[in-house]
Amino acid sequence: MTPSLRLPRLDPRATWSIRVVDASTGDPLLEHDPDVQCETASIGKIFLLIEVARRIESAVLDPDESVEIPPHLAVADSGILYRMCAQRLGVEDLALLVGAFSDNLATNALIHLCGLDRVRAVAPALGYERTSLHDYIRDHRSPEMPWTPSFGTARELSDVMRRLDAGDVHSAAVSERVLGWLASNADTSMVADSFLLDPLAHVDAEYQGIVLRHKTGTTDFARVDVGHARGAAGSVAYAVAANWKGVRSDLRAPVLDAMRDIGEQIRLRVTGLPREEWKR
Repeated sequence: MTPSLRLPRLDPRATWSIRVVDASTGDPLLEHDPDVQCETASIGKIFLLIEVARRIESAVLDPDESVEIPPHLAVADSGILYRMCAQRLGVEDLALLVGAFSDNLATNALIHLCGLDRVRAVAPALGYERTSLHDYIRDHRSPEMPWTPSFGTARELSDVMRRLDAGDVHSAAVSERVLGWLASNADTSMVADSFLLDPLAHVDAEYQGIVLRHKTGTTDFARVDVGHARGAAGSVAYAVAANWKGVRSDLRAPVLDAMRDIGEQIRLRVTGLPREEWKR
């Protein structure tokens, strides 16, 4: 039997959905309400990247095609494109901005290019019933708009990361392209904080030989980290989501403490090394 990880103390005021699996066997290592659906902030952008990669690999999209961003889809906050002078970039560069900085404006440009209905259909087509990218990213979400841009469960999100690593999302080429964009994710503040990687330079194997491919999502009531981590001792796919919508307190401190605890256990499992032991 595959040894399990230990569930840390979880703040009961938050809604949690957690699943960590051995990426080679699919055996569960840690679970807590893995089928509970959470608002997942930017996590659904993974399915947008899957659709973009599928179109590039099938020659429907030219990766160098310049994409115009309609003014009504302008959005700020997450990312850097909204602060850049050049506002028309190619498909490949926009996808990289989504993977590296969860760029909201790049996300909206690519959703508009592919079509929202088509992007919404990506997760169901892969067999996921409770997980999807649901809407454009918006500066303000009024009652008549879709309730959230992204939702999902830890069971389904950990599975899509496992399948991406296995080359099992449409094709090996599509999976590899998506993972390549996610490789530059600069947000290592959650589960991945315990991996001690250089946040801006971990495309290749970095601290203790860890290779990380992941996506994070953040709102004022959510922290979500889903990914695949590989080291000399093994590999895992994981999804950890916490929501505290409607709670009067800001729970980011206890939520991040628990996420880092899970991350430390993942680090030990995939490297087999004590935290301070590493020689290049």
